[in-house]
Amino acid sequence: MSETFVHPSSVIDDGAVISPGCRIWHFSHIMGGAVLGPSCNIGQNVMIAPDVRLGRQVKVQNNVSIYSGVICEDYVFLGPSCVFTNVKNPRSEISRKDQYKPTVVRRGATVGANATIVCGVEIGRYAFIGAGAVVTHPVPDYALVEGVPARVVGWMSRLGHKLEFDETGMAVCRESGRTYRMANGCVYEEDDI
Repeated sequence: MSETFVHPSSVIDDGAVISPGCRIWHFSHIMGGAVLGPSCNIGQNVMIAPDVRLGRQVKVQNNVSIYSGVICEDYVFLGPSCVFTNVKNPRSEISRKDQYKPTVVRRGATVGANATIVCGVEIGRYAFIGAGAVVTHPVPDYALVEGVPARVVGWMSRLGHKLEFDETGMAVCRESGRTYRMANGCVYEEDDI
């Protein structure tokens, strides 16, 4: 594991937990109470609020805001300028910190550039949120979602390739050769069944 690196222009508040091997680039702010797992890569101009939890090797690209209540499991990818919310009905003159809705991004999921994740949803394992999508509902494992609001338009393999299912409900990842099965509107890796 490489050494932890924090660019001198970034601010790490007291009480933030930065695990070994993390790399934090220019002009980022990690607030007290945030926890970064091992080997996270935090791009330029990123804000990570209190009580955010990032798992192992989470990659956060430039200009991302991650607000309180967000949990990203291991190997999540957050694309440039994506944003998370934490209150459904914010008002400047009304404090709603007691109404934060948790958002969970499961292992290996990708959130594309400029996507918005509205609070209170779960993004499934290895799901893929297309660039510019607005996610307002839970996203199933391996789903490819696009649009405003985001809708399921396909399915992705663990390695990020679009899956094409045959008439028996089977698909194979063209890179890994792993087999996937569609059953009752859900996708499973054969090893997971």
